[in-house]
Amino acid sequence: MSLTVAIVGRPNVGKSTLFNRLIRKRLAIVDDTPGVTRDRRYGEAHLGNLSFTVIDTAGLEDAVDDSLEGRMRQQTEAAIAESDVTLLVFDARAGLTPMDEHFARVVRKSKKPVILIANKAEGRAGLESAQEGFRLGLGTPLPLSAEHGEGLGDLYDALEPIAMKKAGEKSGVHLDADLEEVAPLDLEEDTGDDESVEAPPAPKHLQLAIVGRPNVGKSTLVNALLGEDRLLTGPEAGITRDSIAIDWSWKDQAIRLIDTAGLRRHSRVTEKLERLSGADTRRAIQYAHVVVLVLDANDMLEKQDLTIARQVVEEGRALIIVANKWDSIEDKNAAIKKLNDRIDWSLPQIKGVPILTVSAMTERGLDKMMKAVLDIYQTWNKRVSTAKLNRWLSEVTAMHPPPLVSGRRIKIRYMTQIKTRPPTFALFASKADELPDSYHRYLVKSLRDVFDLPGTPIRLILRRTDNPFDNERD
Repeated sequence: MSLTVAIVGRPNVGKSTLFNRLIRKRLAIVDDTPGVTRDRRYGEAHLGNLSFTVIDTAGLEDAVDDSLEGRMRQQTEAAIAESDVTLLVFDARAGLTPMDEHFARVVRKSKKPVILIANKAEGRAGLESAQEGFRLGLGTPLPLSAEHGEGLGDLYDALEPIAMKKAGEKSGVHLDADLEEVAPLDLEEDTGDDESVEAPPAPKHLQLAIVGRPNVGKSTLVNALLGEDRLLTGPEAGITRDSIAIDWSWKDQAIRLIDTAGLRRHSRVTEKLERLSGADTRRAIQYAHVVVLVLDANDMLEKQDLTIARQVVEEGRALIIVANKWDSIEDKNAAIKKLNDRIDWSLPQIKGVPILTVSAMTERGLDKMMKAVLDIYQTWNKRVSTAKLNRWLSEVTAMHPPPLVSGRRIKIRYMTQIKTRPPTFALFASKADELPDSYHRYLVKSLRDVFDLPGTPIRLILRRTDNPFDNERD
């Protein structure tokens, strides 16, 4: 069914908890701090035999100016406008407040069905205090406990007639669907044969995470790609708190854009809420296919930027570095040279990583950035045949033989690709655990150059072989 339901109410009444309950996942960040949610978030809800789109919103604030609270209210009003029914939530423990009464008038003006939810109505005391909701003139309040799952049957009964009336109509809403997990390496099952390298199933979406320090323009970049003010933006640092996933397409390629909270250095993070936001961002990196690291062109590649880049590489994700706010740079040639030199020096493990310049405000350079995303995604999925690998291996070992260990040369037997995403190779050799790091780097660098694997992480796994004619290993 194509019903769309918006959850609204003043801050800290349990809207995100109800959202998580309806979608049956802990997708939205929940904390006792008022005003945790700022952007509107979509999810696919299930209640009995009903399936519908649910929208989690920021707490309604009595502000209509261009302040942060005013912009949050605009996001909530947009959710009400596109929904078919509104769930107005109030806190049954705290009772009605003048703000609840004010926003009851706001949702009444929408001329759409409103279901009044008395949340946190556990036990007999909660049921009694829920009756205060009659004062709002929006019908019978539904006592409910989102945290404990109580009262959902009554909510089903209230939604079912509206859903049946709406059945059959098409909805154009894009859901914030779940992140698709990228399969981890399972090296124990690999045999070294070509048949062991199975092409990964084509994903439903290319998962593209936008990450960076606070206030570098990540949400503005996502809005520019979408062509609408979908996400809350502004001059204040740290506006985004949740990782918001939005389904989108670019030149017939299905893409799941993931906007994330800015990451600061651990030593500067003191509040619990910022730690939760940071964990959500790291989870987005873990499940992404391609990660765009956004830099502020006026303050490029600080230590924290390098820390984030290394984290992306360690997770094995394809990386693109984008310098935003490029329109504000006067000496562009000097700035890009400085950036390239710093990346070559600080990130040698991903030599050839794409570096692009964009301006999210003027929408300059976005097509070039998306083309780079698709190109590196193909590189990240690249497979090299065992025959080509071993011909290459013979050549590189002849040019630069492995070193001696205890007077005996390490014998490199053969190599095969065991995984893609990222390209992962197994090298079989005697005394493999004693192969120097310098020789390991030599092989990885040559792999990258010969097989055209710029910018993507390469994993080279060393495996020791046994001598079948001796009780001891080589």
